[in-house]
Amino acid sequence: MSILQHKATRLFLILSGFFITNALIAEFIGVKIFALEDTLGLSPFNWNLFGQTGSMSLSAGVLLWPVVFVMTDVINEYYGKKGVRFLSYLTVGLIAYGFVMIYMAIGLSPAGWWLGINTANGVPDMQAAFGNVFGQGLCIIIGSITAFLVGQIVDVLVFHRIKKATGGNKVWLRATGSTLVSQFIDSFIVLYIAFILCPQCTGSLEPWTFSLFLAVGTVNYAYKFVVAILMTPVIYLAHYVIDQYLGRELAEQMKQEATV
Repeated sequence: MSILQHKATRLFLILSGFFITNALIAEFIGVKIFALEDTLGLSPFNWNLFGQTGSMSLSAGVLLWPVVFVMTDVINEYYGKKGVRFLSYLTVGLIAYGFVMIYMAIGLSPAGWWLGINTANGVPDMQAAFGNVFGQGLCIIIGSITAFLVGQIVDVLVFHRIKKATGGNKVWLRATGSTLVSQFIDSFIVLYIAFILCPQCTGSLEPWTFSLFLAVGTVNYAYKFVVAILMTPVIYLAHYVIDQYLGRELAEQMKQEATV
């Protein structure tokens, strides 16, 4: 029998594909900052925290990171710590590889006719546009990768601590709880590295004040907190679909082995 005929193997490949693809896309689209209130057609929230005020301006990457963390919990449930860690390290390596390839692409000499091909659409220099959109600062990349990796490790640890404490019951608690803890850490690590340790990479002349760092990090985490709660039914749906695909006996066997 071919290894690809094993349901557990095929499931791992499918979950891995979604996991890595979402993480890569989140990194690449994360350079865009969008206004949440305008997107939803709402009036500005004008939050006031730690002496700072502002609106809900978020990285476009937040659209996909909640999916990544849900996938983490699903993989954790069926393949355990080793499965998540393997995928996390692999994803970090592929993200780094992707950015190296992008920087090589930016360094290629552009064709003369291509530079102004979209002038009529308001883009007079395609090379500058390409470089600015894809050429994220090194510290932003390091901050994002570090936050992702630390968040994944914490997610795995909290997930299994809760699972052992509840005896395998309360899926919502271990899945959502581990996500909330890991997202909290993720939200602040990336901001600290990008805007306090190395602000020049993000175009800031001076490091952020600590109050601004706390305010923006708290606002970002508040958004992720709400999304994590809203995504809880998706986790149950994923469990149902996977259990149906694997069969009850194999699914339970894998869950038991994942706790080792």
